[in-house]
Amino acid sequence: MWIEALFLKKRNNVKATQAIFRELLQRRPETLYWLGDVVVLGYKNNAWPMVDTFLAHCDEVGIDVKAILGNHDVMGRPKKGQRNFQRRFADHVPTGYAHVTDGVGVILLNSNFSTLTLEQQKEQQAFYETTLTAYDADPAIQSVIVTCHHAPFSNSRLVGSSKPVQLRFVPPYLASKKAKLFITGHAHAFERFETGGKVFLVIGGGGGLHQPLYTDRHEDRAPDYKPMFHYLTVEPEGELLHVCSHRLTDDQTSFIDGYGFVV
Repeated sequence: MWIEALFLKKRNNVKATQAIFRELLQRRPETLYWLGDVVVLGYKNNAWPMVDTFLAHCDEVGIDVKAILGNHDVMGRPKKGQRNFQRRFADHVPTGYAHVTDGVGVILLNSNFSTLTLEQQKEQQAFYETTLTAYDADPAIQSVIVTCHHAPFSNSRLVGSSKPVQLRFVPPYLASKKAKLFITGHAHAFERFETGGKVFLVIGGGGGLHQPLYTDRHEDRAPDYKPMFHYLTVEPEGELLHVCSHRLTDDQTSFIDGYGFVV
């Protein structure tokens, strides 16, 4: 957004997003999970053409795309923004849904609480907790990943941490025996936190203007890895998850494996 550019530096951001799109199409993951802020303003029809082209290419090469709403997708005119979003992502459920890829159960939650009624919030919470319980008991599910848009923990000077996500989504995640990753966007940075023996990742490197970070709020376990643009892959191996952030090189010509770990 233009107002962001008053405070943050541009770095060929649209070209960086296009580079990520090209890289994903070449990699051809079984499932692509998109954690919100798909466009800058969801209600604007002219915000969608580049995404529509990418989604068409994903369909051509057989990439299954799942997405959740970010704050920009519902900003300004929430109902129209959600309608535009739903037309592109037919499987999306605004009160949360889940999908399994290769034995990994991924739970996709809506952290835009102000767009949900109290009943919808209760419905989503019940769905979330019931799904975690079911996945924990299902021998076909080896691991669980929880996702939403707003980060429960972030050192971003612009958006910070989400208290509602901390209160509603974090405790069930910590209590689940199979849930191993909690992945979010919103903050335009890469951050890794750990609490209760569980990992929390912020992977907001899809093209937004990079945000400055505090250094004294939450202990970031990846203090030296702060790429401008990146995407994440997760590959299961039994009960293990191999996680890797792939970062766009400074000249924006290629990607390299920037940060990896196993849980």
